Amino acid sequence: MIRAVEAQRDAVVEAEPAANEDGRKIQHLVRFKAIGPQFATVLVGEVSHKKFANRRQVASYAGLTPSPFNSGSLVREQGISKAGNPRARTTMIEMAWLWLRYQPHSALSRWFHERVGTGRVRRITIVALARKLLIAFWRFLESGLLPDGAELKA
Repeated sequence: MIRAVEAQRDAVVEAEPAANEDGRKIQHLVRFKAIGPQFATVLVGEVSHKKFANRRQVASYAGLTPSPFNSGSLVREQGISKAGNPRARTTMIEMAWLWLRYQPHSALSRWFHERVGTGRVRRITIVALARKLLIAFWRFLESGLLPDGAELKA
């Protein structure tokens, strides 16, 4: 069963890009180091079929936006809302860890390392990196704008 699904996914990835819009988007994403066909398929399948007006809508759809708590004069952030698509959210968090490993010289990786040491702050900041990556991939698929410093596969 799993092999059949993987074969179907690979057929979409390898299909003629002009014939299949999703296949074209997957092929574009797979060109990045750190992104394989599995991640690209999930990202395209879960996020790219929607039309978003801005980056906030993209992040909100995946549940990667902060959840504010306001009571009188007290204003706090409670972490991410988790009110979005769980598969897109978990995929992007996993993708963020892979991005740090395979794209160490990109602007997003440098941003992460400038702000983080080790421990809990690292796990919190990876969610912010996942949000930034999702927005960068959305921009790439919509306008062709590469994330700063991102490396493509040879």
